[in-house]
Amino acid sequence: MTDTITFSSASPRFGLPLLFSGQSQKEVFVNEALALADALMHCAIEGSASAPPATAIDGTCWLVSTGATGDWAGMDGKLACRQADNWLFVTPRDGMLLLNRATGQNMRFAGSWKSASSIAAPAGGSTVDSEARAAINSLINALQTAGILSS
Repeated sequence: MTDTITFSSASPRFGLPLLFSGQSQKEVFVNEALALADALMHCAIEGSASAPPATAIDGTCWLVSTGATGDWAGMDGKLACRQADNWLFVTPRDGMLLLNRATGQNMRFAGSWKSASSIAAPAGGSTVDSEARAAINSLINALQTAGILSS
């Protein structure tokens, strides 16, 4: 006979609550897990802020800046996701990707949030190669369109 599988009370990466047989009020734990999964799946943030917005809409997420205040106090660096008129906070993990709607840029987490810097179009110089400049400008535009560089 095989041993029964035992689980901790939460998933290891994002702390999604796990159910146990015979557990009462399972819907509370399932709903919490679904709310977190909803916030993290194809995650997009409205921007970065140190205080919650005055009117927060369910389904929106923010990256909490340093020196957070109000409902976000003590949550610096976490994602604040609005679900059912409450804030859910998620600690970022390596490999997370998100879209920053404020900049239109993709960000990834690897110890800290990383995103590419803007690149200026080539200018100046004593010799101008218009074909090379056009190619570089096309590359910059493609990277901006892909959300890798900010516009």
